[in-house]
Amino acid sequence: MENAGCIGYEIIDEYEIWFNKNKKSFLWFYCLSYLDNGYSNLRYSGFRKPFGNVNRWFTTIVNQPQVKKVVGAVVLAEKMAQFDAAKFAELQKASGGGDSGKKDKKKAEKPKQEPKPKKEKTPAPAEEDDLGMPAMPKEKDPFAAMPKGNWDMDDFKRFYSNNDEDKSVPYFWEKFDKENFSIWRCDYKYNDELAMVFMSCNLMGGMYQRLEKLRKNAFASMALFGENNNSTISGIWVWKGHDLAFELSPDWQIDYNSYEWKKLDADSAETKEMVNNYLCWVGEDSGGRKFNQGKIFK
Repeated sequence: MENAGCIGYEIIDEYEIWFNKNKKSFLWFYCLSYLDNGYSNLRYSGFRKPFGNVNRWFTTIVNQPQVKKVVGAVVLAEKMAQFDAAKFAELQKASGGGDSGKKDKKKAEKPKQEPKPKKEKTPAPAEEDDLGMPAMPKEKDPFAAMPKGNWDMDDFKRFYSNNDEDKSVPYFWEKFDKENFSIWRCDYKYNDELAMVFMSCNLMGGMYQRLEKLRKNAFASMALFGENNNSTISGIWVWKGHDLAFELSPDWQIDYNSYEWKKLDADSAETKEMVNNYLCWVGEDSGGRKFNQGKIFK
């Protein structure tokens, strides 16, 4: 067994020695076989022209007697080989490839699928808020069930904003629908606690902000009378219907309990004079305090 192993190694060593001596010939033969096919079929004269050194080497090798015995005479291509469709079809038919298209077409034909049963529509999931909790149902407009009336409140708000009081006040009485709308007066209950004027104005502004959802169906002009540490807050409100609007929604009840509310008679001269003064921001309160500043809710 030891001798057999030694003989095997000796054979391998002799092969490596022989290969190293002849590897240049192997490389030449590889290049020659590669170029022979190309020069005979694809690489026509115009293509070969830039490669002068390679051409010279190739022609030298192929004209050696030893090479001619193996590969025969090499004829260089004069033009690019052309694709012969008829010849290709003939070869395909001879090799049995002509029916492959039909076989592939049969394989491509898929059995007819039975119609899938229609899925029953499932009800859409309930909407959720940003925290993944079920969304609250949309609130209904408390004024929706009331008669629309003949007075366009939005039209009056625009007219009041864009015109002087000598035009907007008469316009109010000309268009006002007393059958479907009502006028109310409010008086702040805690005037003795009022201090700085700017703080009292902020009190009115905060109330307006909390009544944002009422804005579409109401109009108000509230006023501050007096000065720092001696002032009062009061105003007139107009909204749809003849009941106190704040009781229609819990969202509107944050501030209204801090005021006394009185429904006014739209036909009385006293009411008309009072409404005119609040719309024009003039006059005095019951204690003789002069108008200081006001805020409009529209």
